[in-house]
Amino acid sequence: MITVFTPTYNRGYIIKQLYDSLILQSYKDFEWLVIDDGSTDDTEELFKSFIAEQKLNIHYLKIENGGKHRAINKGVILAQGKYFFIVDSDDYLHNNALERIYFYTKQIEDDKTFAGVCGLKIYPNGRKVGGEANYKILDTDSISFREKYRVKGDMAEVFETDILKNYPFPEFENEKFISEGIVWSRIAHKYKLRYFNEPIYICDYLEDGLTRSIRKYHRNSPKGTMLFYNEMIRQKRNGLKKRLIAAVNYWRYTIKYKGERAGELAPIGWSYCCYPLGLLFYYMDIRKK
Repeated sequence: MITVFTPTYNRGYIIKQLYDSLILQSYKDFEWLVIDDGSTDDTEELFKSFIAEQKLNIHYLKIENGGKHRAINKGVILAQGKYFFIVDSDDYLHNNALERIYFYTKQIEDDKTFAGVCGLKIYPNGRKVGGEANYKILDTDSISFREKYRVKGDMAEVFETDILKNYPFPEFENEKFISEGIVWSRIAHKYKLRYFNEPIYICDYLEDGLTRSIRKYHRNSPKGTMLFYNEMIRQKRNGLKKRLIAAVNYWRYTIKYKGERAGELAPIGWSYCCYPLGLLFYYMDIRKK
């Protein structure tokens, strides 16, 4: 069984398009696990109506607002599926998405070097997120996928639930954001994914989404941001350019942080040379704001 997992916050106005796309799935052995991250709109009432229709196997839980990463941690614990597929509340799926996921997971299910599979995200107009990529199937880890094969853009990752249980998202008190990339990179040290060049996931980056407000989320969660960029800097498999950009962003988003920078949050020695650029970008962000 596949767990389609959706963390949601105040998306009652649009989440029905995902619900409708799940009803139309050609592969039926899945659950829809939804963690409502403290919505104040009509999301709860909407899901009561979805559940009453009995068209899908829905598990809905409303929790106190704590951010997407906490919702994912909770979802991984509750998931009943062997595979865990995060689908955001403002996105939806091709009718055969879960069928294609099942097809590729069956190919690698006995190979313990794989953490899962990964398809394409596309815009509603059919264009691939990040631009086109020239491959049919790639068996590689997520770091090599970016650095060696130069593939850009968000992807539709599907991980084994039991593997995700071993890689929970770090949680810092009073912070509600940390990049998903921190966990995907940690998994990449040990496991690979089967990347298949087929569109399964349709997305559009809305004004109220994480992507459009990523700078604000980084600034408001400095500990998670420092940890994320420090791990990028230390990862020597990342190219020099990416590591330099990570060092600049370490300072860019946390330059106003007054707390202690110690242990895994402490700046990497050479990253101090990127402080001036971080300061410059910080002021540019403030000016744009």
